[in-house]
Amino acid sequence: MNTSDEPRTVVIIGAGPAGLTAAIYASRAHLQPLVIRGPKPGGQLITTNTVENYPGFAQGILGPELMAHFEAQAERFGTELRYGSITKVNFTRRPFQLVIDDQQRLLADAVIIATGASPRWLGLDSEQRLLGRGVSSCATCDGAFFKGLPVAVIGGGDAAMENALCLTRFSNRVHVIHRRDRLRASKVMQKMAFNHKKISFIWNASVKDILGDKAVEAVVLSRAETDEYACLPVSGVFIAIGHRPNTAIFRPWLRMNKEGYIFTRPYSTYTSVAGVFACGDAQDSVYRQAVTAAGTGCMAAIDAERWLQKEGLIG
Repeated sequence: MNTSDEPRTVVIIGAGPAGLTAAIYASRAHLQPLVIRGPKPGGQLITTNTVENYPGFAQGILGPELMAHFEAQAERFGTELRYGSITKVNFTRRPFQLVIDDQQRLLADAVIIATGASPRWLGLDSEQRLLGRGVSSCATCDGAFFKGLPVAVIGGGDAAMENALCLTRFSNRVHVIHRRDRLRASKVMQKMAFNHKKISFIWNASVKDILGDKAVEAVVLSRAETDEYACLPVSGVFIAIGHRPNTAIFRPWLRMNKEGYIFTRPYSTYTSVAGVFACGDAQDSVYRQAVTAAGTGCMAAIDAERWLQKEGLIG
């Protein structure tokens, strides 16, 4: 295993809004941060079509374009961006030990965790078998494959409504399937979905199976109130039932809740290990927005700088 013996002042794990904002602030503070991009550079925004609620872009902006701005700004101030994923950590002593892709060991005086979250799945065998053959978690990525075809969106939150509205640009009918009798989405998103003529809603229903050999052909639905099954012909199934924080490798070291969100001190990004900070969706189970992720990324960089000064690790 290759080893970098000289510890980096700050290593940031993740390159979404939280990680890159932390990098901007850390690099402006002359901490020379190293960002490990992870398996999905850009975070969830990289698969988001038009971002309309990020301040400063009155007409909206494409998710990938917004993240490109983040990267360029971080690099402008001296951030080093490196491809790879952190596969192991050791937070028992400082400098902290990190391993990239099971091959290269890094040492870091401070670590900022900004690993974000990943989509949840239904847990069906057919779901994984047909993944990429009609099953998807990203309407922006795959919606164009279903031009003129009926599709289903599973979920009742903002992500489900965003997927449904995106799919109306391609599909001839979008069925939103929700296990309850009301949506969890924001009022604005609900109004847009309810008013769209291509979107219909199937309430109190859950998906029990996805049918198809080489591609999705239908979903099998179970109605909660009647315990009856029905078959709904569709060519695509988009899963939008929430996300899981990408924090599994940190579980032995950091305090988390049962879902894997990292606990941080109130009004800060300090974790249960001094010198390790967490920001964005890795620790936020409530807001989960790009702008709040960026805000906590700023906090993490400032917290890390102050901690490094207190420990005498920087001047």
